[in-house]
Amino acid sequence: MTAEKMVARASDDLGLSGRPNVITRWYAARNGSEYLREPWCDMAISYWARHSDNAAAVLPNGDRAYTVWHAQDGEGLGRWHPGTVADIKQYARPGSLVFFDWGGTNSIGRIDHIGVVEKNLGDGRLQTIEGNTEDTCKRRVRDASVIAGFWNPDYEKHESWTEAIVRELPILRQGEQGPQVRTMHHLMLARDVPGLDGVSDTMFTPAHSVGIRGLQTAAGIEVDGVVGPQTWPVLLGVH
Repeated sequence: MTAEKMVARASDDLGLSGRPNVITRWYAARNGSEYLREPWCDMAISYWARHSDNAAAVLPNGDRAYTVWHAQDGEGLGRWHPGTVADIKQYARPGSLVFFDWGGTNSIGRIDHIGVVEKNLGDGRLQTIEGNTEDTCKRRVRDASVIAGFWNPDYEKHESWTEAIVRELPILRQGEQGPQVRTMHHLMLARDVPGLDGVSDTMFTPAHSVGIRGLQTAAGIEVDGVVGPQTWPVLLGVH
């Protein structure tokens, strides 16, 4: 269970539109046919959580279609942050559940809409993925004027043992040296990465960077030649 998986699952549905759709059909099958054509922003959050193994963190009280109750779930866990510029800058992060009031208040009772944070832009604005925005799943940029608040699911508490291991591993880039580079090198050999004959196993060389890019391409993850949270699982064979 990770925030990255939650955001990645949400991004898979960008462009989904209309209702009924795959999300409202799924939610209605679980919770009643009356949801088939209802506003589906929070149904989308429930769907993404359950299809990324993040339900325990994101849905502490089960599926949600009503945004106010979902905000109250976070408040009850002591994880609620008001949508002020200061709080957004300091505490919002990828995977945060962000709630909107088009009337511009920070009142939970007035919440109209929900999305998941994809990126904190660092200036009080958030890049989000939202279901049911103009009846479509879209990427948006929102600021404090419409953000009522947000809460951060405890993804780490519910992560698997492999995710816990990966979280502790360093980010490695070309030019770095040390025992973790040696680990990377020999994991690459175990994955039959070509081009490493005679290459040092103590320094992250250009040959390693080329090999990592090849692994990333084959795994369908971001291709940047950097060994980080997405690439370590590929090397470890748990991707």
